[in-house]
Amino acid sequence: MAFTHLGFIHLVPFARDAPRAGFEDAIDLFRFADELGLDSGWLRTRHMQYGVPSPAVLFGALARETTHLGLGNAVIPVEFENPFRLAEDLATADVLTGGRVLPGLSVHPPRYEEATNDLVFDTGWREEDYGYGRLERLRSLLRGEPVRELEAYSGFGGDFDSERVEPHSEGLAERLWYGGGSLKSAAWAGEAGLNWLVSNISSSENGVTNFSAAQRNQIDAYRAAGGSRVTVARVIVPTDGATDAQVEKYRAYAEGRNPRTEGIVGRNTIIAKDVLGSLDDILEFVANDAAIQAADDLLFELPFEMELADWKQMLEQLATRVGPALGWSPKR
Repeated sequence: MAFTHLGFIHLVPFARDAPRAGFEDAIDLFRFADELGLDSGWLRTRHMQYGVPSPAVLFGALARETTHLGLGNAVIPVEFENPFRLAEDLATADVLTGGRVLPGLSVHPPRYEEATNDLVFDTGWREEDYGYGRLERLRSLLRGEPVRELEAYSGFGGDFDSERVEPHSEGLAERLWYGGGSLKSAAWAGEAGLNWLVSNISSSENGVTNFSAAQRNQIDAYRAAGGSRVTVARVIVPTDGATDAQVEKYRAYAEGRNPRTEGIVGRNTIIAKDVLGSLDDILEFVANDAAIQAADDLLFELPFEMELADWKQMLEQLATRVGPALGWSPKR
């Protein structure tokens, strides 16, 4: 099948005592992807880890270094966010990028120990609603729906007040993605009219333990509920164009992760096996993966424990060989 949209997801790892170098590498990588003509680059969002906690801030820098590349989040856990402030940040980033932000979202109850939750969320987290309504509120704010009524301007202090979240970026509310991994979230996203983003981690439900089959069931549930656009992300590592040392490193990485893909993790989590190999190997995998075949877009999830040169080799193969072999053309 031909994909209309190809991109990548990046953790932006950084050293504990020198975080700037990781951010500078990310800017370099996204600039490179833009030059290759890829459609999008997505930032993983991480809190209290060595990864980007505030993607909208980094989008401001990337706005100046890229021209067409869509800038996504995979994904913002909205339980950490005030929807009003998040709407302001996303809209500001979208204005700076000229309408290229692709917000990926999820929502879960706080999952730290109680003492940590008290510090992170304040004590009100015990009564707060962390359901899908939090996302609906964010979307309404991004749409520019009024938050308050304004009195007539009195002529004092400047006429700067607005009834809605500012800045307003037209169309941003229609570019929201829900990152999920269950039949329940798939159906909700479809009914809500959100785009649907799935990755290499999902859920085993109704006795289905095959990763591709379980994820295909979710995509089918999403479309049955009225959903229209699906993006599938996988860890795909092309060995063509890599040095011998890189291939050895890539294989060691994949082999070290294989055991976690061989059964159910925890209650019902299943993890897709990393794809590693030549162009022919990757094309065969894509052709035989039921979930990918049901998708509109495909994203390469870049391995975490690599370096800038490795990530560039992977993106170069995606843009110049894998993508064209799948019927895709670069955006120039």
